[in-house]
This record gives sequence, structure tokens and C-alpha cells, in this order.
Amino acid sequence: MARLQAEKITKSYDGQEIIRDVSLSLEEGEVVSLLGVSGVGKTTLFNVLSGLEKPDGGTVTVDGTDVTGRPGFVSYMLQRDLLLPHKTVLDNAALPLVLRGVSRGEARARAAEQFSLFGLEGAEKKYPAQLSGGQRQRAALLRTFLGSGGVILLDEPFSALDAMTKGELHRWYRERMEHRPVTTLLITHDVDEALVLSHRVCVLSGKPGRVTARLTVERPAHTGDFSLTPAFLEYKKHLLELLASP
Repeated sequence: MARLQAEKITKSYDGQEIIRDVSLSLEEGEVVSLLGVSGVGKTTLFNVLSGLEKPDGGTVTVDGTDVTGRPGFVSYMLQRDLLLPHKTVLDNAALPLVLRGVSRGEARARAAEQFSLFGLEGAEKKYPAQLSGGQRQRAALLRTFLGSGGVILLDEPFSALDAMTKGELHRWYRERMEHRPVTTLLITHDVDEALVLSHRVCVLSGKPGRVTARLTVERPAHTGDFSLTPAFLEYKKHLLELLASP
């Protein structure tokens, strides 16, 4: 059974159809990227998948349960980290657990256990303003993971970072997902990012937006940096051609 499944999702605003008949399926521990140009409907789809908005047509299921229009079944991280400036990093991370009724002490303890895994050891008592951009994103990801229940939606989580920091976070994220996989759907308009992070890539294009292509990313074993391999360049060329198609 798929962890997250969308069937024929259609959504309009003010009479304009934004996405039409979009279907996606994610298995346990799978990372799938949703790739498309700005304005094609990626965030609209995420708003539907998260339950923040109801579709005009179609259904969303998590572990076989219909959750269409019902928030709280997946965790959704927006482009900005949205850390609360007046709370410590530990309390920011623990917030989803507190909101679910976990006592503050237990929530802090459970969050603190993950700090080393997320590269945040020693930052528990700091405030967001004292963190680097990469640290803030890791803290936001930790908060998202703790509130996820096993399925997360990431809306361009690394887009605001400089190239060096983004590359470091990509490597870190891949390592984390290899050791502790979480079913993840990632929005991006960055072809390299989609290929580096994902098991599969779905291309959303057209007006209204539709899934026009699906690509399984097979990484050659023991090749070092995948982004420098001929296979990566072939995948990238193919995806750029798909994005350029009308």
C-alpha cells in the first residue's frame, strides 16, 4: 500500500484551472521530486495534499485512509524556515509534539535526541537569529520530521541558500535519508537538486499543470559524486528537454 497517494487531483481558482487530473503515488521511505517551472501549480498541489485546501476533483489518501481536505496527516515545510524567533531551537523543534498534546518536557527530550542526527548538537539553547542559514534549514527540517507521522512535503526547502551551503545540505540530506528514510515529496525547479535527492522525478508542466513525465533515477554503484557521472548528465539533459517542451 502506498504511503501517500493522489488520484486525479483537479483544482481551480476564480474559474481558472490550475492543475488537472494529477496522480502521484509514494511508497514507504521514497523521495520523489516534483519538478516544474514557476506558476505551473506545484504549490497548489501541495496545499491539496496537505489538506489545507479541498480539490475540485480527486482524492488524497495516506496509508489507505481518505484524507482529502483534512489537514494533520502529513507534515508540510514551506520555503522559509518560519522558526519562531522568541523560542530556542530546541523549543522550535519540539513544537509539533507539544501541539499534538505531548508534555513540554517529553517533547523537548524527544527532539533533543535527534539534534546530533540533524547536525545541530550544541545549538539546543540558541535562538534562530544565532544560527547560520544551513543550520536554520536543518532545524526546520527537524521540526518537520518530528511532526510528520512518516510523510513530509518539502516546498523548495533549499532555494534560499547559497550554492555552497545548498550542496552541503544536499549531501547531508542524502545521508540522513539513507539511515532513516521518511516518505518525502519535494517541490523544486532545480533539475540538479531533483536528481541528487530523489528516487523518482515527476515533471509537472502545461496550463493547467499535469504530470507529463515520470523518471526513475538509478544511481551507479560506487561512483563517488553522482552529479559528475555520465548517467547524471543524461538524466539532466532528458529532464531539461521535457521542461522545454510545450
